[in-house]
Parts: sequence; structure tokens; C-alpha cells
Amino acid sequence: MDLKLTRPICFFDLETTGINVAKDRVVEISILKVYPNGNKESKTWLVNPEMHIPDEVVAVHGISNEKVANEPTFAQLSKEIYAMIKDCDLGGYNSDRFDIPLLAEEMLRAGVDFDMKNTVSVDVQTIFFKMEKRTLEAAYKFYCNKELTNAHSAAADTNATFEVLKSQLDRYPELENDIKKLSEFTTRKKFADFAGFIIIDQDGDPAFSFGKHKGKKVDEVLEKEPGYFGWILNADFPLYTKKVLTQIKLSKLNNKLS
Repeated sequence: MDLKLTRPICFFDLETTGINVAKDRVVEISILKVYPNGNKESKTWLVNPEMHIPDEVVAVHGISNEKVANEPTFAQLSKEIYAMIKDCDLGGYNSDRFDIPLLAEEMLRAGVDFDMKNTVSVDVQTIFFKMEKRTLEAAYKFYCNKELTNAHSAAADTNATFEVLKSQLDRYPELENDIKKLSEFTTRKKFADFAGFIIIDQDGDPAFSFGKHKGKKVDEVLEKEPGYFGWILNADFPLYTKKVLTQIKLSKLNNKLS
């Protein structure tokens, strides 16, 4: 089943130096852009992460330090990558919890004001886990009846993810072929940031999801303990989390002045 699109969607996959969203960097990114008319374009970049890739990580995706030593940095590629995904929805496998947050960090480090206010995302892993609870290789075999060769290659994983989603729509008629509906279905919890440090509570307000203020509204914490804001900005939190928190603080300040 082909996707019903009102605007392009970019399926993408990252290979990285590790799994720490705040610290680790991209070593390979592959994007498959699908247009409403069915046309597709794809692009894969190797990236110099400007940091050491641990041996145990190289063993997973096969991208060595030597392989990326002379490749451009993410900062050098950021405008080209952003131009490809701008004004598009996003799709991936475990993308809501990892690929999108890490991509946001890389974009912000490169000075690109990456935001998803007008973008929805579809996490194919969530559909799979809700329906069958397996891995990407198993998903590809189960839905497409194909073996996923070259697993942990960004290009192979990206194309497999796209094919799996189309097959999921064929298999589950209860899934509506609409990107916004699929995004809602694949959303686990509502977060104000990508990494999940600031959630949206039952009242629709941003609240902390960690630490001593877990469950408390951000506005109330900043009012009673303004130093907490400074601590987060200086601590090892993702840049996008800091950006969201700053926006909340500025909004509260503007409301007071108005």
C-alpha cells in the first residue's frame, strides 16, 4: 500500500558514535524522501564526528575512525541535510526516542534552528512493537518476507523501514493511511522536548519528568526555585531540552511584562 501524503515525508536513519543523545555524534546519515506523487529521492552521507568512535561501536555498524577521517563534519553538511528535510514530516525506526533527538542536537550545535512545531513523525518501531513486538530484522522478514542484509547500514535500515511501513498499512486495515494519524499512533507520551526530560502533563502544561521535581509543572518550579533553570543550562542536558526550557521561561517572563 502506498502512503497517502499531503506533503513529503523523510525516512532517515543515523549511525553514531554511541547512544548518548547529548554527547554522541553522527557518523552516517541516510535520508529517503518520499513525495505525495510517489516520487522518491535518497541521499547518504558519511560524517566525521570529530570524536573517537569506540571499537565496540565500530563492531556494530562497521564505520571506523579511518573511514570517516577525511569526511565532512556535520556542521559542514548541516545546511544540505536541513534543506532536504525542511517542511517535511519524518519517519524512522526508534526515531522518536533516538534519531530525532540526536539529529536535533547536531543541528543546534551547527547553528541550525531545528524545530518540529509544524512537523509530525512516524516511528515504525512503535507500530511494530504494538502489533508484533520484534526487531527491525524480524519486522522486515515478517512484513516483507525478505532478509535484511547489511543490517546497521544506514541506507539498508532506512529503505527497510520505508518498506515495512507500507507493508504494515497493507496488513492492518485499522491503521489509517494518514501521516498525522500514524504519528499519533506511534507517540508513546507527549513531550515538550525530544529527550523526554519535559513532559506535557494532564493539564496540557510542561512538567519535569526527572529528579526532585519530577511531575511538577515547569512554571511553578522556575517561580519557586529560579536557580534550577541555571543548573539545567550548565549541566549535561541535551541542547534541545535547554532550548525548550528557555522558551518556557521567556514566555512566562513576557506574560508578566504584558
